[in-house]
Amino acid sequence: MTAATDPEAARLDLYCRELKLPGLRAAYPGIAREAQAQGHSHRSFLAACLAQELESRRRHRLAAHVQQARFPALKTLDSFDFLALPELPKPKVLALADGSFVRKRENVICLGQPGTGKTHLAIAVGLEVIQAGFRVRFTSAISLAQELLAAQQEYRLPRYLKSWQRIDLVVLDELGYLGLGPGGPLLFQFCAERYERGSLLVTTNLDFSRWVEVFGDATLTAALLDRLTHHAQILLFQGESYRFRESHHQHKELSSAIVTSPLDATRSPGRQGGVDDPVA
Repeated sequence: MTAATDPEAARLDLYCRELKLPGLRAAYPGIAREAQAQGHSHRSFLAACLAQELESRRRHRLAAHVQQARFPALKTLDSFDFLALPELPKPKVLALADGSFVRKRENVICLGQPGTGKTHLAIAVGLEVIQAGFRVRFTSAISLAQELLAAQQEYRLPRYLKSWQRIDLVVLDELGYLGLGPGGPLLFQFCAERYERGSLLVTTNLDFSRWVEVFGDATLTAALLDRLTHHAQILLFQGESYRFRESHHQHKELSSAIVTSPLDATRSPGRQGGVDDPVA
């Protein structure tokens, strides 16, 4: 009997709607049938219903926080190729997943050449941190600098900076790939305001000695590094570019396919051309 024909079921359905209990509304018919079949007590039935509602809310909350993080793609630690970077300490990386560094308001800096998996790892750690109950936001350094500059020009910079205070971990990607221009001092202000208040996970292709190339001011750069590295874990990515490896692998596969193509098999050993090659 459904809610359309059973007054009691209709009443329960209405109560769930009014109380905004979508998980309970979807699950209670099945839980009720199981409870009746197993002879469970009313308390057990109620506990099972409430547990289902809590689980439903947890799933929806996680999905919302992942969407709010604005990751460019979803990457996991399981899919990260640690074998390609033997000098990267895997236990240290995996330890970041519980979010304890966010709880301590520490920073993480991923430093290495382009294509070595820094962004992949940053996204994967960000996802794990969300699972641990924290709020995360992903942005590139140049995008954030431009947004800060626009907020300043529109006289809303204080409000914009305040909107980031509720974010526990900011993933700042690709610092060093492009100069920040007039946005450099504003990005410094952004990072400085997070000092011991919130965590940063920075990916960069530049050694610290070259960060002045991005920010354009030696004094400002030194002050930023002092704050950023005070409570920080630094991960060095030393290895061949992942994209280069993939491209090289595909090139080898293509070359192998050409060498062993069916067309080659139709050619006689003594001729340079194919069957329809013109005769010189």
